[in-house]
Amino acid sequence: MKTYICEICGDAYVGNEKPKNCPFCGAREAFIKEGKDAKPIVTEKVELSEQSRKNLEETLVLETRANAIYLCMAEKAETYEIKAMYKRLAKVELEHALIATKFLGIRMSDIKQETCNEEDVENFKRTVELEENAMDLYGRFAKEATEREIRILFTALTQAEADHVELIKNYLQ
Repeated sequence: MKTYICEICGDAYVGNEKPKNCPFCGAREAFIKEGKDAKPIVTEKVELSEQSRKNLEETLVLETRANAIYLCMAEKAETYEIKAMYKRLAKVELEHALIATKFLGIRMSDIKQETCNEEDVENFKRTVELEENAMDLYGRFAKEATEREIRILFTALTQAEADHVELIKNYLQ
């Protein structure tokens, strides 16, 4: 067994093999290192530009809202598989929000409940819209960032959201 640490969220995974994606934030395998080699960006003190601060605040709102929407979708899911998938997505989005709070140096506030559709197919379509919106925003945020760590963060988040879109599109087929 080895300890692997995600360089995006800083969380550890213990296992025999490195995971393909971080089980906590969804970052791709390239961001996961053996414990002794990991240098998580969330542990570094970063002086944020005004633009990066604004973008992280927007990320926090977006991710906490996605968390609440996915929890609603989990409750309305027609099968256990879909329920479990939405619960996992909700946890990943919450982790993204927590990363934003770490960079902003603030505490997580209460998350408001959100509404969702009763039908899985409609929820899948909404999920794709939400994730594609996040991908576009995070791609722009990565380009706007002057701080290395923030560029890395938004690059990883863009990739994680793209993976979510691919997952949901499989359900739509």
